[in-house]
Amino acid sequence: MNLEPKRIGTILIALAFLSGCATAGKDVTATYVSPTQYSNYDCDQIRSEMGRLGGRVNELTGRLDQAATNDKAILVGGGLLFWPALFALGGTKQQEAELGRLKGEFEALQSAATQKKCS
Repeated sequence: MNLEPKRIGTILIALAFLSGCATAGKDVTATYVSPTQYSNYDCDQIRSEMGRLGGRVNELTGRLDQAATNDKAILVGGGLLFWPALFALGGTKQQEAELGRLKGEFEALQSAATQKKCS
């Protein structure tokens, strides 16, 4: 099969999209976490845990946003200039899963705080 270079580039770009680029942090959905696991926490413990989780959520969101930006640049540059760069896309599924879990924990803490009428 003899494919012309333009067609090869198109195929590689399509494969890059199918392989999955990094997801921006805001687009990662929270994984459900039951608020009952925080039922024994008092308001100070809830606030402390929310602060700890909030810091990690912000850190991971920043990393994923940067990876998504980098992937877009690689996709454009790789598709137009240097197609082997397309193989460097993605690779952040673990971080996305962790961010989803942390967002779920944060929501569970918010729910527990509401139930306990924390200020």
